[in-house]
Amino acid sequence: MKTIYRLEVTAPEDAYERLSGLLALEVSSGWEEESLPTGETRFRIHCEREDLLRQLQATIGHQLPDAVCVLAPVEEQDWLAAWREFFTPVCCGSRFVVLPPWLADQAEHDFPGRTPILIEPKSAFGTGHHATTALCLHVISDLLDAGKLTGGKSFLDLGTGSGVLGVGCCLSGLHGQGLDIDPLAVDNAQENRQGNGIAPEAFVLAQGSMECVQQQYDLVLANILARPLTEMAPDIVRACAPGGCLVLSGLLEIQAEGVERAYRNCGLPAARRMVDGEWCALIWDDIPAR
Repeated sequence: MKTIYRLEVTAPEDAYERLSGLLALEVSSGWEEESLPTGETRFRIHCEREDLLRQLQATIGHQLPDAVCVLAPVEEQDWLAAWREFFTPVCCGSRFVVLPPWLADQAEHDFPGRTPILIEPKSAFGTGHHATTALCLHVISDLLDAGKLTGGKSFLDLGTGSGVLGVGCCLSGLHGQGLDIDPLAVDNAQENRQGNGIAPEAFVLAQGSMECVQQQYDLVLANILARPLTEMAPDIVRACAPGGCLVLSGLLEIQAEGVERAYRNCGLPAARRMVDGEWCALIWDDIPAR
């Protein structure tokens, strides 16, 4: 395997947007993000050219001196081969199991009674292995079990990533829209929509965010990060139909109070919470009329 280079940048919470904007301008190949228990975000950028990452490191150091940058060589891997070796099915709630396509034939035998969600593991977020994805699917399963969601209802999947949440909704009889600002994520979601036999009109996918939303939905899912969840609170609440459900995740438990406050300021009652380790989902299952 040849050597490539990785720039790892740890940024304080108040620098997230500035660093994301800088990377959007400077890095065409994309990057990884990881929310840390401290509220910081860790970004990882991989590139074959060390000189380009050194230039980026200097730019970040100049514009965001509080960010910590570490540049190091790493051995390039066959990422898909690694996924195939270590990817394990993930059961979520009472209804779902997330599987890669190459394990699809095992679903009926190994997971009877569960709805298999086939996800091709690529760069887009959302294979079910991250706690926030599993939390959201668990909440969807519980809402279906409780009769809060039924076939024919509509959903919005904001920050759809791989499309895993939208696919789970469609396989449960719902229909809706998935939005993501990353075009690679939209491509991956389209592939997973097709792989699960879902019609394009049942799960409409597009690049964008709340500016694309023109209606209200019976279920709004937003599995993104605490800061955008807080900033978009008024728009997200407006997208919720009265009597519908709202599920927010992508946030640490220590961030939940601040995010919930933003939604209570928009007229919502206190949220119900589901926690998995350090991660949290906020749930409203009866949105009041406004």
